[in-house]
Amino acid sequence: MEHPEMCGRFAVTLPVDAMSQLFDCAPANDLPDVPRYNVCPTQKVSAVVAQDGGRKLVSMRWGFIPVWYKKPADGPLLINARSETLATKPAFRSACRERRCLIPADGFFEWTKDADGKRLPWYIYPSGGKPFAFAGIWQNWKNDDELLATCAIVTTSANKSLSALHSRMPVVVDLDDAPLWLGEMGKGAATLMKPAPDDFFEFHRVSTAVNSNRAQGMELTRKIDA
Repeated sequence: MEHPEMCGRFAVTLPVDAMSQLFDCAPANDLPDVPRYNVCPTQKVSAVVAQDGGRKLVSMRWGFIPVWYKKPADGPLLINARSETLATKPAFRSACRERRCLIPADGFFEWTKDADGKRLPWYIYPSGGKPFAFAGIWQNWKNDDELLATCAIVTTSANKSLSALHSRMPVVVDLDDAPLWLGEMGKGAATLMKPAPDDFFEFHRVSTAVNSNRAQGMELTRKIDA
């Protein structure tokens, strides 16, 4: 089932060593396997955090859990966080100030509907295929039996090119801006919460096979004739 916000599925194929080098971080031992062509909500994702004077690449549950939830499914599944209300919404405001992260990706999926209501998937990826990262927020959630690191992807209004597919898009953090988003350069991260340039992403139609959260494989991102 797709979340009505953006984004609800994504792909990441960079090897752990490449992610660690690209984002200058030390990898944990429990990172999810790659490549992954259909990352879904509640699954584990790799996230870059600034901790103890350095950066770490750690595993997190995609689906932010507010501290007042007694169990992970106590309320709505928070896979996205709107940039416009990030600093004021009770679930997110502490993480917005203190716990921001980067979530490496190759691209993400969005759906439109045809005249008959059929859901049509699109794969959205950077021009030139360069790796990038979503802006994220995170926090640890715990109860008597569980401790989970959880995260959400920050979204903003869609740029002109993507507005044909959806009214929202994920906030993208350029590698040069990573220190600002991660809090390594002090305040000012709010200036990054804006749409990517109109020419940053390309997109094409892909097979409806990706509609299943069990589907995997490179063919899920392959262009098909619309």
